[in-house]
Amino acid sequence: MNTAGHSTAKAPRGLELTPFRGLRYDPDRVGSLAAVTSPPYDVVVRPDGLHHLQSADPHNIVRLILPEAGTPEARNAQAAATLRRWRAEGILTADPEPGLYVYEQRDGDGMVQRGIIGALRVSDPEERLVLPHEDVMPHIVADRADLMRATSANLEPLLLTYRGDGSAAGATADVIERTAERPPLLATTTEDGFHHRLWSVTDPVDLTAVQRELAGHQALIADGHHRWATYRRLRAERSSPGPWDHGLVLLVDTARYPLRVRAIHRLLHDLPVADAVTALDGLFRVRRLDAPLTEAVNVLAEAASAGNAFLLAGDGAFHLVDRPDPDLLARTIPMDRPAAWRTLDATVLHATLLDHVWRVPDSPAHIAYIHDTVATVEKAERDGGTAVLMHPVHEDVVRDLARQGVTMPRKSTSFGPKPASGLVLRALDL
Repeated sequence: MNTAGHSTAKAPRGLELTPFRGLRYDPDRVGSLAAVTSPPYDVVVRPDGLHHLQSADPHNIVRLILPEAGTPEARNAQAAATLRRWRAEGILTADPEPGLYVYEQRDGDGMVQRGIIGALRVSDPEERLVLPHEDVMPHIVADRADLMRATSANLEPLLLTYRGDGSAAGATADVIERTAERPPLLATTTEDGFHHRLWSVTDPVDLTAVQRELAGHQALIADGHHRWATYRRLRAERSSPGPWDHGLVLLVDTARYPLRVRAIHRLLHDLPVADAVTALDGLFRVRRLDAPLTEAVNVLAEAASAGNAFLLAGDGAFHLVDRPDPDLLARTIPMDRPAAWRTLDATVLHATLLDHVWRVPDSPAHIAYIHDTVATVEKAERDGGTAVLMHPVHEDVVRDLARQGVTMPRKSTSFGPKPASGLVLRALDL
């Protein structure tokens, strides 16, 4: 029986987080838990990162979230068959009873993030319960939907944030902190240096306390816009109540555990740096920086504090692009949005630079979105394209725009740390 079922009662005014029977790797059947985990599917840098993860362990989760085959249909069928086989062989086993899961991440610098994983009721946009801050691309939603249909599973949790009162006195914070004092279900350290621990919460009193408190909150999508849109699409396809009414999420109270916000960089495949710089003449100030990456990024941060700024790379040097011509911005930036949106670096990049100056279509054939700064620069230098390095946006700006119902250009931010994929899955037939 599926424990994340649909209620015929009137929908709650807030978030509805439901326990589920987690599907987890049997540590005795795999090389190590770290070797079967992966970053979220859209963070894996193909093909390098994909092949690295595949070779880490034959049961690495990328074989489910990023299957490889000749056609999309074959890829999805392969993922579904792999999931069935792993469950039949006991590689993945279901926990005996439904629960919510407390999840902790730590790094070597003393950062600690804790949140709670559950099956969240999929709500409609007009309910204003789960707030997106970025637009999505239909072909990616379609791709994720095909994979979820084929596997009948939520293979990795989205990252959502909400704002508690910042203390440990709240019901959810109390449950999380008390639970984290117990021995965990699993503990592992991934190669990026992050320590991961997971606990289950099955006590009815604790579950009720968490659900009651969360019912008074709304959430911001920090990571997983395409997967949330996929949840909504799959729920809409079903006329009767059922497991597709819920989707797997990690909820983090950022008043207590602030997330890190990093930029997502762009790689323009077919635009050499020299051509990019030449096209900016008279429209932006461009300065060549013969400096190492860390120093160049610091210069970008200083320039971004005064206005729109970008760092171009790919020819062995860095080029700081800032001080756009005000008349150019007035001609190219839509005026029907709040000032906070019009002045975003991502807005200026897409509306002014990509659409107007460089005329680069926003499609996978022309632009790659890469989280890692070093990888973006190296790929640009190797392929002869242009890396556009961005400065991150503050979380408060993101949240304020989301509450106004204003979406930022897609891939404007990278919130983290992101949950590791492969620690707990949700199979819809459990």
